[in-house]
Amino acid sequence: MRQAGRYLPEFRELRSQHDFFTICQTPALACEITLQPIRRFPDLDASIIFSDILVIPQALGMVVEMRPTVGPVLPDPLVTPEDIGKLSYPVSIREKLGYVMEAVTLTRHKLEGSVPLIGFSGAPWTLMGYMIEGGGSKTMSKAKSWLYKYPKESERLLSILTETVVDYLVEQVVAGAQLLQVFESNAEYLGPDLFKKFALPCIQNISLGVKEKVKARNLNDIPMTIFAKGAHYALSELANSGYEVIGLDWTIDPEEARRCVGPNVTLQGNFDPCGLYAGVDDIEVNVKNMVNKFGKQRYIANLGHGIYPDIDPDHAKVFMETVHLF
Repeated sequence: MRQAGRYLPEFRELRSQHDFFTICQTPALACEITLQPIRRFPDLDASIIFSDILVIPQALGMVVEMRPTVGPVLPDPLVTPEDIGKLSYPVSIREKLGYVMEAVTLTRHKLEGSVPLIGFSGAPWTLMGYMIEGGGSKTMSKAKSWLYKYPKESERLLSILTETVVDYLVEQVVAGAQLLQVFESNAEYLGPDLFKKFALPCIQNISLGVKEKVKARNLNDIPMTIFAKGAHYALSELANSGYEVIGLDWTIDPEEARRCVGPNVTLQGNFDPCGLYAGVDDIEVNVKNMVNKFGKQRYIANLGHGIYPDIDPDHAKVFMETVHLF
């Protein structure tokens, strides 16, 4: 959950010298930032490639800017369904996003087998939200209005995004990624009906499509994680969506999640990022409580969402050490 990022002084130093997307698009820089937390924290058990979910809209021809104090901005968003025609589709992933694959391969070599490397993508509904809203939103009302006003056109856009995400994830596997995570970060804006109609089919098709294409290219099976933030209402459906791991945000009780998904799915999560502001003793107690609830089988300890930029790195270290000690 933003394993590399602004809470690390070494990241801030490098970031001060380069534009955000310049880092993403420069394999050597993306690799260096990916390796920073691995060097700092020996208790990390996996590495996550440094990139951004919005490289997909960029590959489709949309401009995405990372503005200071604002975050991502898409200055020319999709306003009506006719704007779907402006997208550059189908996408040549190797041409448009080859820099990500180069970063994956370079990082895989640099890790020298010390920990596995995770690749990732945003999920279609989350990407659609940014593409229509023009950035982050507290309501996603513009994007959600499409689901109500233009359901067929919304499904067309989501289909384009699904196909692009599948190809993007497969190319990451070819480049050396050993696990994949799909981020449906805006699931919390949907209720059960909209999620099941629009988001869930895309999530299922991504898992199915990636696994089929990986097999067709004679590559090893790839474990996949789905993280649908706020989708507490859909845990049972997610458990049957073809993913080996379900990521949980901090609002979901681990014991309730286990009852919903059954014994055969791995759960990932779900420490409240704000919990890292606590004192060291409290962090240790809260981590132990979390692990107790999840149990020690089919469980990956993780935060319940991204780490905040002003978190003390030593507190993140306490979190990791306590998981291992306990």
